[in-house]
Amino acid sequence: MITREKALEILHQNMQNQNLRRHCYAVAVVMKSLARHFKEDENLWEITGLVHDLDYEKNPDKHPLEAIKFLEKENYPTEIINAVRAHAWNYGEGFPEPQNKMEWSLYCCDELTGFIVACALVRPEKKLSLVKVDSVLKKMKDKAFAAAVKREQIALCQEKLGIPLEEFVKMALEAMRGISGELGL
Repeated sequence: MITREKALEILHQNMQNQNLRRHCYAVAVVMKSLARHFKEDENLWEITGLVHDLDYEKNPDKHPLEAIKFLEKENYPTEIINAVRAHAWNYGEGFPEPQNKMEWSLYCCDELTGFIVACALVRPEKKLSLVKVDSVLKKMKDKAFAAAVKREQIALCQEKLGIPLEEFVKMALEAMRGISGELGL
C-alpha cells in the first residue's frame, strides 16, 4: 500500500523547486476533492496528484516517461501509472487519451491549478481566499493572461467528467484554499 507520506517523501527526493512541489500539492488536493465527488478512492487519487510530475524538475524533456519508469519499478498501482501516462496526452505520440474519470480528472485539473495560482498571484494580496470563481472564468477568456495554459484542456471537464466549468473551477478553488498555507497563497 502506497501512502500519502511515502508519496510526499518520494516527491521531495525528486523535486527541490518549491513552486513545482506546490503545483503537485495543488493537483493532489484537487484530485482528492474530485475523488470525493465521484465517490472514488481519495487516497489513490491524491497520491496520483502528488506524483504526476515526479520527474519534471530533473528530466523535463523526458516527462513523464521517467516518472512512469520509477512508478512501475516501485510497484505503484496501475491506475496511478495509467493516469500519469494519460496526463501527457497532449504531449504527442505515445501518450494515450485518458480513459476514465481519474485520468480525465488529472488531465483537466493539472492546467486549472496553475491557472488559479496565476489568478492569485496577480492580486496585490496574493491570496487564494480573495480569488473568485467569476474572476477565474473571466481571465480564462483573456488569452493573453497565463497564455501557456491550455484552456481547452480545462474545459474538457464538462464533456469528459460531466462537471460544468464553473463548478469545476469552484471545486478546485475551494480545495486549494484548504491548503493555502502549503501553497504559499
